[in-house]
Amino acid sequence: MLVMKFGGTSMEDAQAIDRVASIVSSRLRQKPAVVVSAMARVTDQLLATARAAGAGDADEALKISRELRERHYHTAGELLGTGRFTEFHNQLESDFDALDELLRGIAAVGEVSPRTADLVAAKGELLSSKIATAAFSARGLQATLVDARDCIITDDTYTRAIPFFEDTNENLRSKVWPLVEDGRVPVLGGFIGSTRAGTTTTIGRGGSDFSAAILGAGLDAERIEIWTDVDGMMTTDPNLCPDAHRIKVLSFDEAAELAYFGAKVLHPATLLPAVQKNIPVYILNSRNPSCEGTRVTAQAPRCRNLFKAIAAKKRITIIDVAATRMLMAHGYLKSIFEAFDRHRVPVDVVSTSEVSVSLTVDSNSAIPALAADLAKLADVKYEGRKAIVCLIGESLRETAGVAARVFSVIPDVSIRMISQGASEINLTFVIDEDAVPDVIRRLHAAFFSDLDREVFD
Repeated sequence: MLVMKFGGTSMEDAQAIDRVASIVSSRLRQKPAVVVSAMARVTDQLLATARAAGAGDADEALKISRELRERHYHTAGELLGTGRFTEFHNQLESDFDALDELLRGIAAVGEVSPRTADLVAAKGELLSSKIATAAFSARGLQATLVDARDCIITDDTYTRAIPFFEDTNENLRSKVWPLVEDGRVPVLGGFIGSTRAGTTTTIGRGGSDFSAAILGAGLDAERIEIWTDVDGMMTTDPNLCPDAHRIKVLSFDEAAELAYFGAKVLHPATLLPAVQKNIPVYILNSRNPSCEGTRVTAQAPRCRNLFKAIAAKKRITIIDVAATRMLMAHGYLKSIFEAFDRHRVPVDVVSTSEVSVSLTVDSNSAIPALAADLAKLADVKYEGRKAIVCLIGESLRETAGVAARVFSVIPDVSIRMISQGASEINLTFVIDEDAVPDVIRRLHAAFFSDLDREVFD
């Protein structure tokens, strides 16, 4: 069997969902199970309703909810036709009435807890999975709606819950596998789960990819397909570099690095269950289903090119921590990282000397409080508007002089931090955010002018 995940742009309107039904129909012999995201931009709008309600603005929250209601009604009506939609309408109406009641409650309290935010955010996938199931059935597919909250069991870390795989796998085998064996197409919303007590949770933004991988691993799928709106993973961001090329095949390690450092096609956590079960992941384009996309597998073929891809991660802040009084002090680094842990600020790149440490983090509102905490240990400075550039490829493992070749291409660019060796397959450095477009284009021209056609298209 296989797992097919369709992202928000693949579910954005009636025409897109109709394409999805056609794609699923073409895979029936392979016994698919389907995971869908919320319709494009719906999760952002749902979270906006929660923020407005939490600020006491019930009118604004309900206004956004009405817009979402009309969009879902319109999409379902186009897909199902008058007769079927009349039967289906009550389901949607009930869901939106419940959302409005929840928003009024949030406005009355004047606060949005993480638990309540998950209840609101989960609505997008619950709605899209119902619409997809109805649309599939209207087109002759034997589709069955499965509530993902009955399958994916998590802890209670709301907004970024962690799955309990033993419980989840048992549920998948008992609730989803019999449907697959019976020739039906299970349809689940991604991104959502529930605690053992039955409270709705979400597994983080981009979590529909993770849901698909959890499903694939739990059911021992032959492959996992991630359907999006691009032809696969590219050598770099085509918005920055129009002559970017499709990568035909990547290793799990390469794809994970690329996803983490800026490639938005794939969620980094997606790969973890697939890696453990050695299940290949395919990244495909629902608007161009004939394209073979990108295959991500345990071992990729050797590539004549030094790098497979270049990624950039913007909105980065560098935090410099320096303390001569801590020279050779035992536990200095431990104290620094404990401060990051207390403020829940993850670190991307680290550079150390005898008395100072430089770290990069995603720019966010927690940084001033973190800096104040670190100031108890040392002198602290932080600079925003930075970016991480990451060049990725397994050939780096056995190639000498990589850094010299890279920096000779951009000798006039100010480099703030460099990291090579923490991962054997990437070279990472930090530059000013404004320099990213020029740097990416120059590096891409230098390292992707002569392509290995076994690996790139």
